[in-house]
Amino acid sequence: MRNYEIMFIVRPTLSEDEVKNVVKEFTSVITSNGAKVTNEQNMGQKELAYEINDFKSGYYYLLEVEANDDKATKEFDRLALISKNVIRHLITKIED
Repeated sequence: MRNYEIMFIVRPTLSEDEVKNVVKEFTSVITSNGAKVTNEQNMGQKELAYEINDFKSGYYYLLEVEANDDKATKEFDRLALISKNVIRHLITKIED
């Protein structure tokens, strides 16, 4: 099993329900590709160190994921790059 941490920032102009839907959508991308989300953490709205796409803040989320291969993380990466709701993301493989 491989362990990953995925941190992503959702744009701040969305309503609370829309933010929850974005998180739910990306969590389902992980699970539908054979991985398991072991921990989901809402870190709240924070100021960014620098502007990203004219946004000065964003909603931070951290997912801890267990997977047999990198299929789920690659699909997450692909969709996060396309999505207008995710302004930045980072996928880190955790070495044991």
